[in-house]
Amino acid sequence: MSKKKDEQKVEETPLEVETEEVSNEPSELDKLKELSEDYRRKWYLVSAEYDNYRKRNNTAVSEAYKNGVSDAVLKILPVADNFGYALDSASDEKTRTGIDKVIKSFLAILSSLGVEQIDVNVGDDFDENVMEAVLDFPCEEGEKSSTVKQILKKGYKSGDKVIRFCQVAVTVE
Repeated sequence: MSKKKDEQKVEETPLEVETEEVSNEPSELDKLKELSEDYRRKWYLVSAEYDNYRKRNNTAVSEAYKNGVSDAVLKILPVADNFGYALDSASDEKTRTGIDKVIKSFLAILSSLGVEQIDVNVGDDFDENVMEAVLDFPCEEGEKSSTVKQILKKGYKSGDKVIRFCQVAVTVE
């Protein structure tokens, strides 16, 4: 009977079957893939931020250079004005020719720096974007109001930025 009891016990106890436990926990490979993706996103963000920083810095350096040129030119423009006055008051032709050469070389240097004279002529309409009215004259017959009557100082600009406004006398009613 003991044999039968043992057999019954064996039959009564269920066989142990090895089954893989299904877990909801990510595997080591999934964890590493997720970590890798996180590092890649951070790298893209840092890379984009650095690119934006580089562009901002280049723009700031360029603007600082332009402002420095404008400041330097503004300080030496009175010299150009004085050469213009000297040209107007020169009596002999040799002096006029010499002064004219100096003015042309000065304007060539300004041009190489990207600075140009603002084109204003007597009779033009007053433009507050490039001119400064420092004197006014009453309109004479046939003249209309806000017309340039006389140019007192020439104006200069670098690109679209006015370095010095033209100083003009205008007509008023």
